[in-house]
Amino acid sequence: MTDPTLPTPDPVPASFLSRCLNRTRAVLPISFFIGGFVWDAITIGKKVAMLDMVIFALYLLMAAILMYQLAEPSTGARRVGERLLGWQWVQNNVSRWAVHDWPYWILQFLFGSVLSALFILYFKSSSYGLAWVLTLLLGALLVANEFMESEYRRLSLCWSMFGLCSILWCNFAFPFLFGSVHAAWFYLSTVLGATITYVLYQRAPRHAGRIWPVWAIAGLLMLAYRADMIPPVPLVKQAVVVAYDLEKSEQGYWMTVEKSPWWNFWRVDNDHFYLAPGQKLVCFSSVFAPQGLRTKLVHDWQRKVGGQWVSVSTPGFSLAGGRDNGYRGYTYKSNVTAGEWRVRIQTATRQTIAVSGFSVSIGEPSALNHRVRIRY
Repeated sequence: MTDPTLPTPDPVPASFLSRCLNRTRAVLPISFFIGGFVWDAITIGKKVAMLDMVIFALYLLMAAILMYQLAEPSTGARRVGERLLGWQWVQNNVSRWAVHDWPYWILQFLFGSVLSALFILYFKSSSYGLAWVLTLLLGALLVANEFMESEYRRLSLCWSMFGLCSILWCNFAFPFLFGSVHAAWFYLSTVLGATITYVLYQRAPRHAGRIWPVWAIAGLLMLAYRADMIPPVPLVKQAVVVAYDLEKSEQGYWMTVEKSPWWNFWRVDNDHFYLAPGQKLVCFSSVFAPQGLRTKLVHDWQRKVGGQWVSVSTPGFSLAGGRDNGYRGYTYKSNVTAGEWRVRIQTATRQTIAVSGFSVSIGEPSALNHRVRIRY
């Protein structure tokens, strides 16, 4: 039995936890959003797998159920929050403050996880400058999310975020299902993602918020794809190398490249070549594609003429997906002239996967000790 003369212990842990939670309330929403981004940046590999698509679909399903509950007039955010925080320990230490905010914070975490994962994969699917458009859009969402709390409560932002996530998920899912990265699948998947969001909005208990931004997002994404600002997901560039020569062996592909100067310690090869008249160059590329996907890759050799890039030759080869280290192929270009060059690795419908730029000097061959052999 407890001695009644002894003082009752002060519940310091619960009080301390409550004070900490109250102090972090201002930064908790953005922490939920950024937390999903950081986690995915660490855990996502260089390629997208079917398991990733299933996990993203479950996130979207959870968000859809939560949004449906928030749209119920008899439920409201407070009732949803009480259901989510039903454990006695949670009620004693957490749910006594801002219980009606928890559903929206959970939505932010779900949307942050899906968006960050998909945008990271979009970024890894391309290596040219226009791919930064998607990353900048994510940064804009992170900032705008902190200044649109009232819109979140009216569910307009929720529908827009759900619509964007659904569209991007469908953009990835269609190539898995149909084994193709043809442009038609991108347009159809974009319309499907917007339609799924619209149907959910129409079947919600009340039409809270605005749905038209979802159609605007779909239209902007299709225009961006048409302008070659969106890479052909889920193809992912593994490596692109321009070299003097190429030799295939049992160990892989051996290539001779110009040695990078010592101050460029982060790379082995240089992007300037010294050629004899009539000497050729080779472009090697390794691109990951999921199992069952087949397409054609094109190496568009371009030279800068009068400030404009002009295609000189467009050799290509077929790609079959499923290899973890990417499908490897190469093309040659003879009679390379002096000047600025680049090779655009593209699909048959001319959606850009990667761009590799380099410069060429003729008649000034470099010493052999300035070159190095590398293997892929």
